[in-house]
Amino acid sequence: MTEIRNVCVYGLEQSIKRSALPMMSSFSDDNNLTENDIVRAHKLAKNMPGTGHNNFLKGIIVQFDIKYPEYLSPEMQRYHWFEIVSSMSKMHRLTKMDIGSSVNKYVDPTIIEILRQYVNNYNQDPCYENFMKVLSNCPLGLEKWMSITTNYLQLKTIYFQRKNHRLKEDWGAIINMIENLPYSKLITEYN
Repeated sequence: MTEIRNVCVYGLEQSIKRSALPMMSSFSDDNNLTENDIVRAHKLAKNMPGTGHNNFLKGIIVQFDIKYPEYLSPEMQRYHWFEIVSSMSKMHRLTKMDIGSSVNKYVDPTIIEILRQYVNNYNQDPCYENFMKVLSNCPLGLEKWMSITTNYLQLKTIYFQRKNHRLKEDWGAIINMIENLPYSKLITEYN
């Protein structure tokens, strides 16, 4: 099932500090957060999407690695939520994977065996038709890893659109990651 590792957050303090720019009359290089900075950031983060008042959240960058099933990929890529840094290639690696350990628990063992047979046929005769049988019969429960870059503003959208999603194991892992980020209430609180 969906698994997230190597979560890194960049630009948190600087973006919170710079959220004061619209009301500053002179610039300060000071990046030390004060209680006023935190209060302001929470107030701005609660504004309605599209008002521009919570734009500072775009500067808080989040990178992570995610193991996801194929069926989740179209949902993640449909919106401009994630920038894919790199991902495992089904086209290059499917015929070399251990299929049984590369699918989630919902893939029927019969389907795994059928795919293994198609892979064996391809490895004995690597023709186009055999490859297309492997590719076309690959279950949506195939799991791969990809590396993502996003930001707090995009994660805010994800959080409110996906926190009660039907794919609770998959989106639930992402929601859990969001809720455990530093200053996560900038994402999870809303007026």
